[in-house]
Amino acid sequence: MAEFTMELNDDQKQVRDWIHGFAADVIRPAAAEWDEREETPWPVIQEAAKVGIYSLDFYAQQFFDPTGLGIPMAMEELFWGDAGIALSIVGTGLAAIGVVANGTEEQIGTWIPQMYGTPDDVKVAAFCSSEPDAGSDVGAMRTRAVYDQAKDEWVLNGTKTWATNGGIANVHIVVAVVDPELGTKGHASFIVPPNTPGLSQGQKFKKHGIRASHTAEVVLEDCRIPGSCLLGGKDKLDERLARARERARAGGGERVKNAAMATFEASRPAVGAMAVGTARAAYEVALDYAKTRTQFGRPIIDNQGVAFQLADMRTSIDAARLLVWRASWMAVAGKPFTSAEGSMSKLFASEVAKKVTAQAIQILGGNGFTREYPVERMHRDSAIYTIFEGTSEIQRLVIARTLSDMPIR
Repeated sequence: MAEFTMELNDDQKQVRDWIHGFAADVIRPAAAEWDEREETPWPVIQEAAKVGIYSLDFYAQQFFDPTGLGIPMAMEELFWGDAGIALSIVGTGLAAIGVVANGTEEQIGTWIPQMYGTPDDVKVAAFCSSEPDAGSDVGAMRTRAVYDQAKDEWVLNGTKTWATNGGIANVHIVVAVVDPELGTKGHASFIVPPNTPGLSQGQKFKKHGIRASHTAEVVLEDCRIPGSCLLGGKDKLDERLARARERARAGGGERVKNAAMATFEASRPAVGAMAVGTARAAYEVALDYAKTRTQFGRPIIDNQGVAFQLADMRTSIDAARLLVWRASWMAVAGKPFTSAEGSMSKLFASEVAKKVTAQAIQILGGNGFTREYPVERMHRDSAIYTIFEGTSEIQRLVIARTLSDMPIR
């Protein structure tokens, strides 16, 4: 087990600089255009695929970094480039991780390549969990999956929402209810293959920020998929459901629920790293502007009102990064989040991104309020971090419950 360190090794620095170079040379020059177009930046994703950034191999290498810093380092640099384009590049990873974590070797080998395609014919995948009435409250999920034993098929019905790449994906991973009586323990994940009848794109959302990332509803109407598309297989599902029923009868349901929450905890530092990248980008723009913008015969950074803001911005960014790195290291080292450290990192970094990007606009004044400068876009993009992967309010609830061991509502 690697010791926690704040110093990247030579290999990590090389990877960081490589990703930063791609973000600076490819992502940033395209950011404003694709934000205005509100379309998936296929040419940029293709470039990422050609250099190896858009691939399962790349994310696997970062995920298995023994220090735990590979993923947060990569996320920070990509989102430093632009949040919308970066999310288009990494969005497939969530679906891929779902297959790798829960699927059989055969499912992994069959479906992961179809999620990414090839550099000449890139594809994307979508992870579909949230619903119109089931966002933070995953227990309210209504999408049903019913097994047709005679045909060895699963029949899916329901509507998913807020799905990154929803409807345009080559492969969709859908979370559905298989046993309503078990609540969240009665959920399972399914692979919906390309061109499956019954799956369609619903509303495409016109968003405040991250507009280069496609977000839409996914509608499932008597969507039939082969039995082999249940992640992990039916035998494994039947065993899991049987254990859940036994625990429910024994009064151990809450313990299982807490164990499930620990899984979500481990993924939240990655979102924190995205927020750090956006905050850092806005801070750097503001710092450069403050050094070169003159008022009353001197650079505006000579004024304490501006200089102190920049000092606070940099301090909060570094503090957010340290919380993210700590949680990321704890996750890979198998350290329990006894104080909800994963949620702490996501909460703090998300709030920092919103505040820092707002401060950057203030430092740029009227220029910061225009689309001629990128901080306006960064501020819009930053709003998503306090919403997805659990709102800031949910993070505070998780932290408070963990610290108090009380069912706070």
